Amino acid sequence: MKNFFLLFERWTTLAALLGACAMLAVAATLGMFQIITRFVLEQPAEWTEVLIRFSLIWMVFLAIPAAFRQGAMVSVDVLYRWSPPRVRRVLDYVVALAALALIGVIVWFGWDYAKRGGVQSMAGLESVSMFWAYVAMPVGGVFSAIGILGNLMDPQRLELENAQ
Repeated sequence: MKNFFLLFERWTTLAALLGACAMLAVAATLGMFQIITRFVLEQPAEWTEVLIRFSLIWMVFLAIPAAFRQGAMVSVDVLYRWSPPRVRRVLDYVVALAALALIGVIVWFGWDYAKRGGVQSMAGLESVSMFWAYVAMPVGGVFSAIGILGNLMDPQRLELENAQ
């Protein structure tokens, strides 16, 4: 069961990270398009700014699960380094539970916010609902929860190993 979940987590985190990379590519492409239309063609495309902003929001919420999986969660590094192995495992659970509580709040209120914002339309793109921008919070939160549980089952402390 543990190996199945870790395989599932690996695939979901990879999918989220690929989505984050795609959103970064979209933002960069739209940024270049905006520069060309504004300064070369002198015909600004206002809709690109809105899409850049929302693609960056999606990028952040889809990249967070990879950081959680690598152990880049809020922790007390000095306490962790000085603690015996049994206490370290307790700290792992405390940090994971705190992170899951935060992600739970983000998912719960993010979904509520997305539902409420569904009646709004994007400025510059009146035919597109704001729901699609706000739903990045619960989607990223679900991926993050899977990454947190994966890190709890198979700890990776890459931020501690790379710390100076």
